[in-house]
Amino acid sequence: MSKVVISVVAKSGSGKTTLLEKVIRILKEKNIKLAVIKHDAHSFEMDKPGKDTWRHAQAGADIIAISSPEKFAMIEKREKELTLDEIVDRIEGVDLIITEGFKRQNKPKIEVFRSTAHSTLLCEPNELIAIASDISWDIGIPCYHIDDAEGIANEIINFMEKQK
Repeated sequence: MSKVVISVVAKSGSGKTTLLEKVIRILKEKNIKLAVIKHDAHSFEMDKPGKDTWRHAQAGADIIAISSPEKFAMIEKREKELTLDEIVDRIEGVDLIITEGFKRQNKPKIEVFRSTAHSTLLCEPNELIAIASDISWDIGIPCYHIDDAEGIANEIINFMEKQK
């Protein structure tokens, strides 16, 4: 099966990370190999000041990688942001890639909607495979309660099956 990419989108404070944590655990219990790509609209810092990789970056290295028997990480300085497709192309060995954010990209989406954080949906119905919400939606898209991680996980699995 080729990689399936699904973006989970929402306004800040809607609970998308909390929902994703639960959904990821359920998908892993079902032996799905997955990657998560988090979009950060701001500059982020992964290295801890004073650590070797931070010192290498401060000295001017363009790419810094660190590897151990359990983990591998690479930081690459960029002049412009990679596209989502460019990032996806770099990820191997998974069946599913979930992005958190990337709401403007042309990937199928699950929108997390919390009525205290939103007034309208961010996405058009044709962009969505599901909605996780604290209120009901009747727009022809499967709608799950915002706490129904099992339902969302099953919707993702069904979507993956259709993509085969």
